[in-house]
Amino acid sequence: MARIAILGPAGLLALVLGNAEADVSDNVVKIGVLNDQSGPYADGGGRGSVVATGMAVEDLGEVAPGVRIEVVAADHQNKPDIGAEIAKRWIDLEGVDAIVDVPTSSVTLAVSDIVRRQDKALLVSSGGSARLTGDACSPNTVHWTYDTWALAHGTGKAMVEAGGDSWFFITADYVFGHDLEAQTTEVVDASGGKVLGAVRHPLNTADFSSFLQAAKASGAKVVGLANAGADTSNAIKQAREFGLLTSGQRLVSLLSDITTVHGLGLEAAQGLRFVEPFYWDLNEGTRAFSARFTARFGGRPPNQYQAGVYAAVLHYLKAVRAAETDAGAAVVAKMKELPTDDPLFGKGVIRADGRKLHPMYLFEVKSPAESTGHWDYYKLVRTIPAEEAFRPLDRGGCPLVAKSG
Repeated sequence: MARIAILGPAGLLALVLGNAEADVSDNVVKIGVLNDQSGPYADGGGRGSVVATGMAVEDLGEVAPGVRIEVVAADHQNKPDIGAEIAKRWIDLEGVDAIVDVPTSSVTLAVSDIVRRQDKALLVSSGGSARLTGDACSPNTVHWTYDTWALAHGTGKAMVEAGGDSWFFITADYVFGHDLEAQTTEVVDASGGKVLGAVRHPLNTADFSSFLQAAKASGAKVVGLANAGADTSNAIKQAREFGLLTSGQRLVSLLSDITTVHGLGLEAAQGLRFVEPFYWDLNEGTRAFSARFTARFGGRPPNQYQAGVYAAVLHYLKAVRAAETDAGAAVVAKMKELPTDDPLFGKGVIRADGRKLHPMYLFEVKSPAESTGHWDYYKLVRTIPAEEAFRPLDRGGCPLVAKSG
């Protein structure tokens, strides 16, 4: 009978599965949840991603007789140097085999390099840059939940088709924001629209007044928020206070999630449109998992990042079991070989470039009058098939694809 133990403030979990020997390094598969646990992205992943990882460990059961599965967690504070330092310590001194979640694309890219050099595995859920399956792809990395290409094409194209043919961007000034702005600009241009300008703000900005003033003065029909987490929430709240929406401009969040909507409240968030691959109330599988998660996480359902962590870790552990090793590149190769199948994202595949394929969904936030209960926030506008949702394999520039071709 398996047992879970939580050891200490770092959130170490151990699943003990027997006493026989197994062909895995140290007879331990150790997973490190690396994310923001105290800053602007803490509500997105944070402790919820640790809970999701523990649930995946429980649901898998075992990778081999006698193999122990452990989970550790740390806060990278959205700083590449701190994230890299934690990753090195985990791998060199603490025997971590896989690192998961990793929001803030600048941190994700730094950790990806370290993981590849040390032949461990990186399972990205919160980090968004499409470079992870493009020029920075790695045989040791899987990009699970979403990416900037999918966000840009899902939301950008829909808005231009709905008449939003002039854009102004308010962009987070780091890799994720830059990529999201650039890729949405490509979509707007290709669809016959025009970008009138952009401003960039530091991560974790409190005052958006000057940025919103520039957006309002541009006269653009659409103001695109190329940011996330608390930055998105602050921008939306202040845009309404600033009167931007009463001027006829449409505010679009290029990355949002149910946690952000909950923080804003339906009165402020109603009408927002964005794409996501997961919603707790999407189908029977998502509802059943979310009920279990909610019971463990203070009454809060999982968001897309936490769902991605669960699904990625579950598939990783299945691959460790099938490959009979925890060597990073070998396990990731097995993850690509095995079809994916979980209750949150359904059946799918992982491509040669590390991109996990699944449908994306264009959602609109309900008005308070449309909502029928607690956390009933979304209505589905459109399902984007997996083959349309993500960048075509031959357009990313991933060296792994070139070699395989």
